[in-house]
Amino acid sequence: MTQTPLAPAAVTTRRTARSVLRTVTIASCFPYMALKAAWISGSHLGVPDGSPLLDHRTTMAALNGATLLMDSAVLVIALLLTQAWGRRVPAWVLILPMWVATGLLLPIMAGYPSQLLVGLAGGDVQGSGHASRPFLDTWVFGVVYTGFIVQGLTLGALFALYARDRWGHLWQGALRDLPRSPTGPAQRLAATAASLLTLVPGTMHLLWATGSATGLDASRIAERNAGFRVMEAIAVFFVAATVAGVLLLAFSRRSTLPLAVPLALSWGGSGATACWGGWLAIASLSGVQDATEQPTAAMMLTYAVQMLIGTLVVTLGAYFFSERAAVRASHPSDPHPSEPRTAVSAAPASGSSSSGSFAAAPPARPSGSGT
Repeated sequence: MTQTPLAPAAVTTRRTARSVLRTVTIASCFPYMALKAAWISGSHLGVPDGSPLLDHRTTMAALNGATLLMDSAVLVIALLLTQAWGRRVPAWVLILPMWVATGLLLPIMAGYPSQLLVGLAGGDVQGSGHASRPFLDTWVFGVVYTGFIVQGLTLGALFALYARDRWGHLWQGALRDLPRSPTGPAQRLAATAASLLTLVPGTMHLLWATGSATGLDASRIAERNAGFRVMEAIAVFFVAATVAGVLLLAFSRRSTLPLAVPLALSWGGSGATACWGGWLAIASLSGVQDATEQPTAAMMLTYAVQMLIGTLVVTLGAYFFSERAAVRASHPSDPHPSEPRTAVSAAPASGSSSSGSFAAAPPARPSGSGT
């Protein structure tokens, strides 16, 4: 597809916007990285006396090292999204880390402000650590989560600009413009399976959001408050977004709804559901909790199913875009090609999804233990 060349002023504006977003993204990483480096070196900055974190120094050093590397990866992604070499990397090298980053950051971006609002309205949101033993000083959550929110906004904006330039032709148009797919039956089956699986985490998070103690360990039962219920309600929202996105993509091929809508719902919903479930599973099994605070079978089942849902949705997305890229490659002048070339076009097309062109481009991470 050909695109109208950008005027010099527009090119300069895009460069400036990307530069500013990159700078803010990188700057927002340093408070969290500095805290992690301090804790690894033995500092108790922000860690009150009696915190259970002090009982598991080796485990916490390993976890802090891992999360420090995770936030360092944000620096690399910010550069990748704004440098010329970033346009040549295979698609999966960027897509998977961005999906994980989206999944870890979205619940914080939605949850932390919501908890603050609930607190201002008089709700109890202070029990985000251990009820009997303080987890971290309150200011740590403010510094860390504010940084995460900024990262989410700026990194998301950079990715949107990058995706528009490199893959915009793959998510233009409406659902009704999608061609018939030779893998359509398999995609519908996978979408149905993913949607049915969401009944498990959806039901459990809804129960916990409405005050039920079903399946929770003794510690979480004792510490339930308004802040906890807010996060559980947000988890329900992301599960629902996942269902809406995959079902629209699989079954609503006559809809005038823009294709970008179900893709965004599937991306954000599955990322938040799967990656936050994985993070909570790791945190629950880290050994930091006391013996009386081990996760229940119901909690671990919920987290495991959330990760399985994400795996299904990611697989669906990979087939969807690989097939769509192959169709576009075979009909470069047709904005709405009607048929794929062959039944094997679901395989990645060379140069389509992994090294797409930038025809219009200018040259050039909830509460408590989530910290």
